[in-house]
Amino acid sequence: MSKDKKYRRMVNYTSRDFDSIKRDLLEMARRYYPESYKDFSEASFGSLMVDSVAYIGDMLSFYMDYSVNESFMDTANEFNNIIRHAKQFGYKYHGRNSATGFIAIYVLVPASSSGLGPSTAYIPILKKGAQFTSGEGGSYVLVENVDFSDSRNRTVVARTNSTTGLPTYYAIKAYGRVISGTLTSETIEIGPYEPYISVTLSKRDVAEVLSVLDTQGNEYYEVDYLSQDVIYSEIVNNNAQSDNVPSLLKPISAPRRFVVERGRNSTSLQFGYGSDSEISNPSVVEPSNVVLNMYGKDYTTDTAFDPSNLVKTDKFGISPANTTLTISYRVVSPSDTNSSVATVNNVVRANFEFPSTSATNKDSRNEVITSIECSNEEPIVGSVSLPSREELKRRSHDFFATQNRAVTKQDYEALVYNMDKKFGTVKRCNVFRDDDSLKRNLNMYVMSENSRGKLVLANNTVKRNLKVWLNKYRMLNDTIDILDAYIVNIGIDFVIIANESKNKFDVIESCLRKLREKSSTHNYIGEPFYISDIYSMLNRVDGVVDVVSVNINRKTGSAYSSTKFNIRENSSADGRYVKVPQNVILEIKYPMNDIKGSVK
Repeated sequence: MSKDKKYRRMVNYTSRDFDSIKRDLLEMARRYYPESYKDFSEASFGSLMVDSVAYIGDMLSFYMDYSVNESFMDTANEFNNIIRHAKQFGYKYHGRNSATGFIAIYVLVPASSSGLGPSTAYIPILKKGAQFTSGEGGSYVLVENVDFSDSRNRTVVARTNSTTGLPTYYAIKAYGRVISGTLTSETIEIGPYEPYISVTLSKRDVAEVLSVLDTQGNEYYEVDYLSQDVIYSEIVNNNAQSDNVPSLLKPISAPRRFVVERGRNSTSLQFGYGSDSEISNPSVVEPSNVVLNMYGKDYTTDTAFDPSNLVKTDKFGISPANTTLTISYRVVSPSDTNSSVATVNNVVRANFEFPSTSATNKDSRNEVITSIECSNEEPIVGSVSLPSREELKRRSHDFFATQNRAVTKQDYEALVYNMDKKFGTVKRCNVFRDDDSLKRNLNMYVMSENSRGKLVLANNTVKRNLKVWLNKYRMLNDTIDILDAYIVNIGIDFVIIANESKNKFDVIESCLRKLREKSSTHNYIGEPFYISDIYSMLNRVDGVVDVVSVNINRKTGSAYSSTKFNIRENSSADGRYVKVPQNVILEIKYPMNDIKGSVK
């Protein structure tokens, strides 16, 4: 038998790590090179060569395994790779979450000449884009115009003439919807024409791209996919007071467009591969040519008409070239997302507009502008943390199954988590059928998260936005009640037996650290709390011989939830888990104080 065949028979293809490869190489050297290689000591030159080959083999095996694992959603570990796989499932990763809510805004308006009511000429409109800050460090942006002339606003006398007693100023209170974050912009130079050009923004945690303009004044629109060339733009409704609709949707053809692609720490804008010459061609579809059968013709050239695709081009939009893009966007961070009641009280920037042409007195206008004050009457909350890898995998799988419609419980939950973060975020959600209802409607329980990562009730703004969002996907006969879940705060007390050879204080500290890490990930609403998992986790800690007991207790007091919940009555017969109702979520609110342990 030739030596090559002998070598092939010696090769162990299951040896892939450093030690096993080195062992096989040494065995081969001893068997086939006994005369030329005799020094097997660790300090020999031959040992250096064997170690080098084993090192290279170990690295190749590692990167081969890594590449294979990252090629599939279920085994991928890198966050950005999971995002790429999720994109293939149709799931759009929205990046850092935002919090949304309402704030009360006050202005002083001069009284009319008679003193009966404010002067209508000086009642302003606060334009969207105004910026506010809270005493807790939060930053917020007004997302819609606030019209102080709205009849629903509250108006009271603010100042009176000390002599006549007639009002001189009236205070008007209005509400505006705000979203967390700060506005910023940057300019990016674009060189010669390049198809499918992509530009990356310099800031991290970009929540929303507001506008993209080039030096020629052309505007680029964000779309869900590059083949979509019609967007629905929001325009001001001049009859808002009469029909109670503040904005109108207007379809606009968008030959210049882009999609936003997000990674964990980066945001980029992807354009198509068309050029400016596409605009000069008569490419707009004539509906009568594709929908109606023309008289005198016995054929129709094209019977398909897509209202979201009105431009006959296959170039996926116009790519910018030889210009400078000015990109405005909103940036958020976990530290400035949520605010408690009455903390948003500082106006950073406000742009007023006086619709009346008779508001000619500059001093009166300035008095109105400088009088602005604000405060939030309810907390502004949202989920501040990024989804974990496992959450992102689960959401992408669930969203793929929804097929852009909501039929099952999983469909509704997947759509809730996929709602655009500029409308607010939901940390946890649970949906189930209400058997007590005559219509058997769906009960949807939701929960938000504050800036410290603690569970809080979702505010009304998030719920309203969630209702509008789900209306696009729900079945016609489905009725949904969006409700607050109940929070039950719990603590963990455990007793362990430590190995006598270990420092018992180090062992108990390792156990506490392990349990506190677990407590940072909240359970889902209605999910049982498994005490057996605590036993298993503690037993795996180095230095733990056995776990004597693990007790779960409900935490009470002013700092905790007041929800009544009997843990003993809801524990399973064997004590392995705590049964949780479908509208309840368990939380370890203060892990440093609520998790206690002792050692025997």
